[in-house]
Amino acid sequence: MATKPMAIKPMTAKTRPNSTSLAGEEQGAMNTQADGLDRIVDQWRQQGVTNDLIPMAVLGRIARLTKYIEVVLLQCHGEFGLGQGEFDVLATLRRSGEPFTLSPSQLYQSMMLSSGAMTSRLDRLENKGLLERAHSKEDRRAVHVSLTAEGKALIDKALPQHIQCQSALLAGVSAEDRPMLLQILKSWLNQFEPQ
Repeated sequence: MATKPMAIKPMTAKTRPNSTSLAGEEQGAMNTQADGLDRIVDQWRQQGVTNDLIPMAVLGRIARLTKYIEVVLLQCHGEFGLGQGEFDVLATLRRSGEPFTLSPSQLYQSMMLSSGAMTSRLDRLENKGLLERAHSKEDRRAVHVSLTAEGKALIDKALPQHIQCQSALLAGVSAEDRPMLLQILKSWLNQFEPQ
């Protein structure tokens, strides 16, 4: 299915003349434009803060990027009638393979959600007819969550647009830099999720 290209509004930034801030140290020749985080770091430097502010700049940028990512993906998923987090539930079931069935605990562990948040999402998706819950034949206490035919059709239709949105979000990172960014983020995530 052909999908329309996703337009992402770039952040505006002013060129920074002769700044001695952290931005020059961390950006080098790659980017000579100041952004909001450069200005925040500059303000702290002007107030006499001499601590290492690279973590502040890095985490601040990640927080800002996260906001853009969330808005774009929410809009993307909304085109298919899916609310926040609903795409993730359907995608998790879909990528699990035939018979596209998992337990609620497998779902919320995979998605790093509380059981209450997962139950709410499952209720909404079940009401939309996109998944169904059934008690296990072997153990009536166990519940299995499965994609319906309609749910599978919808996630198969939404996935190409989702991938296109992700590609558009990453357009500001060159093909040469992507493997390095991927490895940096993977190593960093390992601090919290050791393999």
